[in-house]
Amino acid sequence: MTSPSPVPPPAITARNLTLSLGSGDSAVAILKGIDLTVPQGQTLALLGPSGSGKSSLMAVLSGLERMTSGTLSVAGEDFATLDEDGLARARRGRIGIVLQAFHLLPTMTALENVATPLELAGLPDPRERAAAELGAVGLGHRLTHYPAQLSGGEQQRVAIARATAPAPLLIFADEPTGNLDATTGAGIVELLFARRAETGATLIIITHDAALAERCERIVTIADGRIASDTAPA
Repeated sequence: MTSPSPVPPPAITARNLTLSLGSGDSAVAILKGIDLTVPQGQTLALLGPSGSGKSSLMAVLSGLERMTSGTLSVAGEDFATLDEDGLARARRGRIGIVLQAFHLLPTMTALENVATPLELAGLPDPRERAAAELGAVGLGHRLTHYPAQLSGGEQQRVAIARATAPAPLLIFADEPTGNLDATTGAGIVELLFARRAETGATLIIITHDAALAERCERIVTIADGRIASDTAPA
């Protein structure tokens, strides 16, 4: 009789997670005791209106912002004990991030924008890997083009390639279609889910778009810095 396969640890475990900005009497509570467990490989939407705290929660979960208190384990790393340099090292190769504003370096080609983070992470064959990932998102013919020579949709494809090229355990996408027209945005959503399916990564999408949230296996609604609901779409 074979023993059951061990259950992998969650991609994210947060307990009583808080974030405050400022200090003393002027401190503003942004996140107010978040409890969240995300299994590996899940697709999850953080849904909520502007100002609800969803982007701040993504920033903490992805290591872009240090939490104020609580416990947080992400991709096997104890984020609660890490300083900013430690968080940057923990993100490298483990976490891919796609932002609304693309955040490509304007002086680098598409290939260089994807290859440079791979080099920094110490991964082998960064340029070959970057070229393959850009080919996978349909930009194999645009490797030497600079961001200003690319459309908005093409720039977001480069951003997706940059996020997925290291084969990260987690991908965060913060309003990934916010700067795109509806048709281009729909194509980006399809691409993002397809790349996630091929890599097996955990995908967390931050959005105010209920229709986009419905594409995910789970919807966590954020309101006033707290989890208001946690449901699975029908």
